[in-house]
Amino acid sequence: MSATRPPKAVVVGVGAEAGLGAALCRRFAAEGYHVLVAGTTPAKVEQVADTIRRSGGLATAVPTDTTREADVVALFDRAATDDDAGPLDLVVYNAGSNRPHDFQTMSVEWFEETWRVGCLGGFLIGREAARRLAPLGRGTILFTGASASLRGRPNFAAFSAAKAGLRMVAQAMAREFGPQGLHVAHVVIDGGIDGERLNSRMPARRAEKGPDGMLQLDQIAEAYWQLHRQQRSAWTQEIDLRPFVEPF
Repeated sequence: MSATRPPKAVVVGVGAEAGLGAALCRRFAAEGYHVLVAGTTPAKVEQVADTIRRSGGLATAVPTDTTREADVVALFDRAATDDDAGPLDLVVYNAGSNRPHDFQTMSVEWFEETWRVGCLGGFLIGREAARRLAPLGRGTILFTGASASLRGRPNFAAFSAAKAGLRMVAQAMAREFGPQGLHVAHVVIDGGIDGERLNSRMPARRAEKGPDGMLQLDQIAEAYWQLHRQQRSAWTQEIDLRPFVEPF
């Protein structure tokens, strides 16, 4: 990392400010990183970046469709050519489409789109990150998984297939690029996140679960930061995070 310019982080899959992607951006910015805030909705990524800048941090909004190869390449090209910050050091893939659908009526288009967001996008982000970080011999690439990464449930065949595939991408990358100095890790989010998406869909969930019964955004972001900070003699490839009341 540069001693005079702030290092860069790319966070992909940023939506609402009360979401995991935004929490990760804020956490990394608090450590002095210039964060490239990437997501599909321009207004949302700009809002997250603006909040960071107004609090004294460094952030650039980069609307990105992670299922489009050209968008992903352009995102990393921008990270490489930004002269106001140091080299890229940290990449997080946080995109996913956790939507249920009856198996017998599921269309090919639904299944494929879920896979494209949950798995193909992760491959593209991982590939471009490795292309840029491997020659430097250092850096961290983190992937957001889910309980669906490990097991399938009724009505979640598409999401489970995508997340299981993403987990294998992360494992394959860790084995290939770990010896080259890249820390690749997969984070299994096993439980409901106390954020805008779940609370808008299931407003009673927070009260039902009780205090600390849902994953808190800032605590998840802290776990990602600690993964990045691990010394290479004791790297973690996969962790699972869940509330204390969550059965498993």
